[in-house]
Amino acid sequence: MRTARFTLDPAFTVGEVNPRLFGSFVEHLGRCVYTGIFEPGHPTADDAGLRQDVLDLVRELGVTAVRYPGGNFVSGYKWEDSVGPVEDRPRRLDLAWRSTETNRFGLSEYIAFLRKIGPEAEPMMAVNLGTRGVAEALELQEYANHPAGTALSDLRAEHGDKDPFGIRLWCLGNEMDGPWQTGHKTAEEYGRVAAETARAMRQIDPGLELVACGSSGQSMETFAEWEATVLKETYDLVDHISLHAYYEPFDGDIDSFLASAVDMESFIENVVATCDHIGARLKSKKRINLSFDEWNVWYMAKTQAEVSALDWPEAPRLLEDNYSVTDAVVFGSLLIALLRHADRVTVACLAQLVNVIAPIMTEPGGPAWRQTTFFPFAQASKYGRGEVLDVRVDSPTYETKKYGEADLLHATAVRADDGSVTVFAVNRSRTESLPLDIALSGLDLTEVVEHSALADADPDARNTLAEPERVVPHPAGGTAVADGRLTASLEPLSWNVIRLR
Repeated sequence: MRTARFTLDPAFTVGEVNPRLFGSFVEHLGRCVYTGIFEPGHPTADDAGLRQDVLDLVRELGVTAVRYPGGNFVSGYKWEDSVGPVEDRPRRLDLAWRSTETNRFGLSEYIAFLRKIGPEAEPMMAVNLGTRGVAEALELQEYANHPAGTALSDLRAEHGDKDPFGIRLWCLGNEMDGPWQTGHKTAEEYGRVAAETARAMRQIDPGLELVACGSSGQSMETFAEWEATVLKETYDLVDHISLHAYYEPFDGDIDSFLASAVDMESFIENVVATCDHIGARLKSKKRINLSFDEWNVWYMAKTQAEVSALDWPEAPRLLEDNYSVTDAVVFGSLLIALLRHADRVTVACLAQLVNVIAPIMTEPGGPAWRQTTFFPFAQASKYGRGEVLDVRVDSPTYETKKYGEADLLHATAVRADDGSVTVFAVNRSRTESLPLDIALSGLDLTEVVEHSALADADPDARNTLAEPERVVPHPAGGTAVADGRLTASLEPLSWNVIRLR
């Protein structure tokens, strides 16, 4: 096969990686919360009912911002239900997922969970603009963030949380363009309520960061027109607009599935163009950034039948996709797409964190384990900090039904503060290794620290309760630096991390 090539040069960069790019998402959906992160009585549970085995894996994963409590769940959410003595909290029907919500895990428990993850774990709170509005958002903000001396801040202290939660990052609703959303609105309706809510929240605290709802996907009929209409109302009041995207193979078309990041990059670039167009029309010097606050591989085709069959159970097994090597390679490519646009994508949330389309799985009363998708995320979070270098590949291509001609190589590179460089690369070929040649222009790099690959002779191999370590990254041989060039061979259907110094 023809060699894939690109040049790395510190003079040509994309931008700094915001740590929030490695965020995740906890929704009251299925077993994400109950028997996921929270299981009182589990052998590893702490006094607060948080599973220590899960906390250890979340720390290893390297998660930063954690979006909560939804998702579709938030459009029926009454925040008051989730605070105060647990025995007094009401049980409610959750229309989004045809389940019964007990509210045993609520706002205080969420903040405590983040604090136990570590200092990088930041709350990203969504307000309900589906069935509620400005007044309820302000009440939640006062309860969560005001220091003391008001009814709601004093109520928080009475509930055991004297110190404010300090939530800086807020989502103004969720997927309000979607007809499936409780309280679905037109772009005009949503734009007005989002602007009103943002304006009022900023009266309390001008320093908040606010995320307006963008389109739930590039395939939405209202895509781009929705963003334009919403931003006309909110441009000077918000900091980010959201994007959501999920990918799965259709009709056995694995080649198109492997090129899913082509669509993700197009989605990002089209939203950037729309944002900048509205900024130009408004003659604003402000720049709206992107919050890609839901993304993943998700086998959605089976979800509707799963949900429709439910009769309001507590924490049912929903959306518990078991990921293969192929899924992990696509997942890694989606991470590369986010990094390649780090100048504008300043928040991203992997949906979700535990059990529900997640990198971490648990068994009630039993173990927790890593899915195949755990490894690309953990490696990107650990080594993808710094400045993204501009990577423009010269790659062999292949034909896909959905996206036309696509590169076999998908890659990016991040330069850390100490001058070391990490290359993240995917080989989309299912049958052939891909030779790689990288010119290291202006970079004082002489040593390969590591070349890690996630690949397997069986592209359907996956980690399960019975075989939790069936798939793990392994060292790749033959990678070398000489005379200012790096040479390597990327295994078929593989996610690769090449660390240089």
